[in-house]
Amino acid sequence: MTSVSARGALTALCLLAIYTFPLWTPNLYLLHIATLVAAYWVLIAGLNLVVGYAGALSIGHVGLLSIGAYAFAILVGKYGFDPLATLIVSGTLGAGCGFILGLPSLRLPGFYFAMSTIALAMIVAEWSLALDGLTGGGTGLPVPGFNSPFNTPAGFYWLVAAIAGAVTWMTWNVARFMWGRALIAMRDSEVAAASVGVRIPRMKLIVFTFSGFTAGVAGGLFASLQSYITPETFVFELGLFFFVCIIVGGRGVILGPFLGTVVLTALPELVGPLAKLGSLFYGILLLLVVLVAPEGIGDFMRTAYERLQKRPAKKMPHPDPARLFAAIAKREAD
Repeated sequence: MTSVSARGALTALCLLAIYTFPLWTPNLYLLHIATLVAAYWVLIAGLNLVVGYAGALSIGHVGLLSIGAYAFAILVGKYGFDPLATLIVSGTLGAGCGFILGLPSLRLPGFYFAMSTIALAMIVAEWSLALDGLTGGGTGLPVPGFNSPFNTPAGFYWLVAAIAGAVTWMTWNVARFMWGRALIAMRDSEVAAASVGVRIPRMKLIVFTFSGFTAGVAGGLFASLQSYITPETFVFELGLFFFVCIIVGGRGVILGPFLGTVVLTALPELVGPLAKLGSLFYGILLLLVVLVAPEGIGDFMRTAYERLQKRPAKKMPHPDPARLFAAIAKREAD
């Protein structure tokens, strides 16, 4: 079996395990954690294009998540909108807010753009407290679930997993073609990218708007999973969590940030009684990744896979001075 067919078989097996997870999971709590991972991944997959590929530092994406969550809770809970249609509305609202924020802010250098995203998260948190007639203020809002067949834990998991799969497919197609190469070139050197015709502000705005859409959709799914939301649900640490998932997973890849999302979401559950030390474990994991695999989990796994296949990692060839001089001497002799 060739390496390509082996990789395809492994991918198919992983997809089968993911989509049949409700059928063999031992309890509903693990199913809840898996659904939470999928909801987070809907946001992080879009954010990965901004942070991992375009190189823009967006730390306050939790603000866009909360916009989508409150929009879903208000439209479905108070006005009786269809939940599936409301997901599109939540995503559109998140995309619109991302566009409005990105239009002036994406021209700022990295650190200042990161500050603008944090400012958005703070503004949304204050508005959710101030507009208590609409958002419930500090008391919060109950969030209704989805209609049949998505009104059971297994049905809702399959819905979220299907949306996560669709978003992954879209981001993968963007990343593997010319857009992905242009984004990476822009991340590595904006001057060099601009010199070959990459329209930097336009591309940044497009991917940030798309990430706003996925954040809005993720907000609706996240709110329905939580069943009740308050301003304290969308703390700044959650936005930092999304950013760290990408850094731990590795920039410029799809699989790495997904693995980072799985590991960092499950980590508090694995430490159990030490849950209060969750930030400590996050810090230790981040330090280990920086020291052991500075390019992230994705690059570490790729390198390990190549070693298992007994194929050395691709390296740039080094010049051989002896052969070079021999070739020059032969040419002069001719």
